Amino acid sequence: MSDLAIFGGPKAVTLPAGNMFDWPIITKEDEDACLEVLRRGGMSGTDVTTKFEEEFAAWNGTKYALGFSTGTASLQAAMYGAGVRTGDEIICPDVTYWASGLQAFSLGATVVFANVDPDTLCIDPNDIERCIGPRTKAIMCVHYLGHPCDMDPIMEIAKKHGLKVIEDVSHAQGGLYKGRKLGTIGDVAAMSLMSGKSLAIGEAGILVTDNREIYEHAMALGHYEHFTAKAITCPDLAPYVGLPFGGYKYRMHQLSSAVGRVQLKYYDERCVEIRKAMNYFWDLLEGVPGLRAHRVDESTGSNMAGWYAAKGLYRPEELGGLSVTRFCEAVAAEGAPASPGCNLALHTHPLFQTADVYGVGKPTRIAYADRDVRELDKALQPAVDIGKHTYNIPWFKHYVPEIIEQYAEAYKKCALNYKELLADDKGDPEVLGGFHFFRHTK
Repeated sequence: MSDLAIFGGPKAVTLPAGNMFDWPIITKEDEDACLEVLRRGGMSGTDVTTKFEEEFAAWNGTKYALGFSTGTASLQAAMYGAGVRTGDEIICPDVTYWASGLQAFSLGATVVFANVDPDTLCIDPNDIERCIGPRTKAIMCVHYLGHPCDMDPIMEIAKKHGLKVIEDVSHAQGGLYKGRKLGTIGDVAAMSLMSGKSLAIGEAGILVTDNREIYEHAMALGHYEHFTAKAITCPDLAPYVGLPFGGYKYRMHQLSSAVGRVQLKYYDERCVEIRKAMNYFWDLLEGVPGLRAHRVDESTGSNMAGWYAAKGLYRPEELGGLSVTRFCEAVAAEGAPASPGCNLALHTHPLFQTADVYGVGKPTRIAYADRDVRELDKALQPAVDIGKHTYNIPWFKHYVPEIIEQYAEAYKKCALNYKELLADDKGDPEVLGGFHFFRHTK
């Protein structure tokens, strides 16, 4: 009989997981912070949020922080703050959650997609200059699944072409790139803080920057309570204080900011334990054919923050061409969470090809552009194929070696016995992953 559970062998994972995957960690301190806001009716105020913004800016090492209702709103405001306007273009990785780029449409701008690096899964610096045109305004750098983008060459390209750099830190709050905190390297950063993220405070987002002009313009878009004569120094904004430029109401809910103040106090130490657990998992799989760690070398001063929505890299050529789909079926049978793929290449969705969102008579993606940016999508086959080379791994929240070892054994066992899986391998489906492809549950 085969040792593989999918063929009747014993499962690799037999110990109960306990609280290994519970997140966020909510204590009485979080509950008391919410109750204080509820009992005095301060849910729609700004006092707690202002304190959270101040504490977040200090923790992040930036001059300014601005709380938002969602990460999506904070990213839209970052685009606006960076000067993205009608007819402009932003460059965005093709493999990411849609909120990294789609809001450009609401600003009259459009998105040009770049390929992602097959090892980092982040925007490929070598593909950025191909995407630059006369109306390019900014580069969106998504620190995807906690992995820092290779920021040095990106910043060099931006400087060469006079572009702003926006960091999407939704997957990597508190992470480092060569000793520098993510969100402090580009011109402005924004991120989700919703309940599934590593820094999870509720449905919320936050923007950070050292640039006062960017901060004020981001504020003007949807923060009427902040957008006052006292707060504004930019002369182009001064005549219009009081009403939000975008007509949006983007303030952070104070139950979220109350939780945020508590979560921020313990976040770094919790991330240390997450990284210890996740690195131990990958250390156990070092050298296993077909499997590669999606992680950074921490000796360089970089790290994976809270290792959000963890994945592994798959190399089928080392396993006789075994599909990642069949591999994951075998791992799941061993009792470990495993499914293939990641975010689908955004350019493949018809929204970015044919949809006329605002009824202007042409696809929104080219409605105000001076070139058909869809022509550049022809070079994005590597992004389309990336799902065949990725798979889920457990996102451990605690360092419990005996449990981690069992999960690692499940992946190792299937990789080492790949020949048994080849016989009935039906291959990968045409589409692997999804446009909404994150697990926000235990």
